[in-house]
Amino acid sequence: MAPATIMAGARRLVSSRRRTEAPRRRPSPSTPPKKLRPMSEIMARAKYAVVERADYSDIICEQCGSGERPGELLLCDKCDKGFHMRCLRPIVVRIPIGSWLCPKCSGHRRVRTFSQKRIIDFFKIQKSGDGKKKCNLSQDTRKRRRRPLVLLKKRRRLLPFIPSEDPNQRLKQMGSLASALTAMQMEFSDDLTYSSDMAPRSANQAKFENGGMQVLSREDMETLELCRSMSRRGECPPFIVVFDSCEGYTVEADAQIKDMTFIAEYTGDVDYIKNRENDDCDSMMTLLLATNPSESLVICPDKCGNIARFINGINNHTPEGKKKQNCKCVRYSVNGECRVLLVATRDIAKGERLYYDYNGYEHEYPTHHFV
Repeated sequence: MAPATIMAGARRLVSSRRRTEAPRRRPSPSTPPKKLRPMSEIMARAKYAVVERADYSDIICEQCGSGERPGELLLCDKCDKGFHMRCLRPIVVRIPIGSWLCPKCSGHRRVRTFSQKRIIDFFKIQKSGDGKKKCNLSQDTRKRRRRPLVLLKKRRRLLPFIPSEDPNQRLKQMGSLASALTAMQMEFSDDLTYSSDMAPRSANQAKFENGGMQVLSREDMETLELCRSMSRRGECPPFIVVFDSCEGYTVEADAQIKDMTFIAEYTGDVDYIKNRENDDCDSMMTLLLATNPSESLVICPDKCGNIARFINGINNHTPEGKKKQNCKCVRYSVNGECRVLLVATRDIAKGERLYYDYNGYEHEYPTHHFV
């Protein structure tokens, strides 16, 4: 066969292949480059292997540098370093069940800045006119001013919090709370929640309280409802949630707070205290101390809660610790149900952190090793 004939047949074969093959896409100059995840994020989600040692006699606490009390040393399943249960912040009351990671290895996941829309969706903020609410607030203030001074001294009333005037600052405050709740894998809730596998709502009755419970007055009820309505509109109390390497998440005042100002209601899942005797949650709060101990209730903010979850307790066994206390936790009967309110006990300056006596009246929780 002649060379020319062979070349012609080869051209036809190539052309037929080109007709049957899918056309190749040329990279478009307008296509944005693919974003790669940072190495820190990849390492944070990477699986870890448990390290086994032949000898654990040389383990010391990374916080205090002591190897004493080996029975209280927890070993991180990732870095294999030791930590005393009482040196951790918050302290660990019971030995965790299953694997345990130290604060550094567990890492509070970095949460990106929340946009305004995400903050509104996160807190389910209701958009409505606030002219009437502000008018009601001013009228309520005028009513209180008309009362005699002696009556005010005898019966101190709750004051509503004053939201920040700058909307951007309020978004920053709510964004800090949303970031902390997300890092703790919690949902926001400004109400007590009841689950089918926990205590029913019918169990939360103030009449079961041993010795009775103080009833929230009508005027204080109005203040509570006013604060709740402001929160639903996105007019949050002026607080910022920050992370401290020693104390964990904590709350700072973002404006001056007056004495007797309502701060927040302690919220979370309601359960019988008998079901939580071996619970690892470090923020349980007494809700009801019934005459029958099996009917006593606690609030467990491990799955849902609000800013009250991040307000720290004080070491109420030292004078220095007691000086830091600037708010208190009080249990009230509200419409026949038990509720827990946090109230300022003195004027709080901007930038000051919030602390309260975690024990309240029962003195059942260890606070010797609180900061």
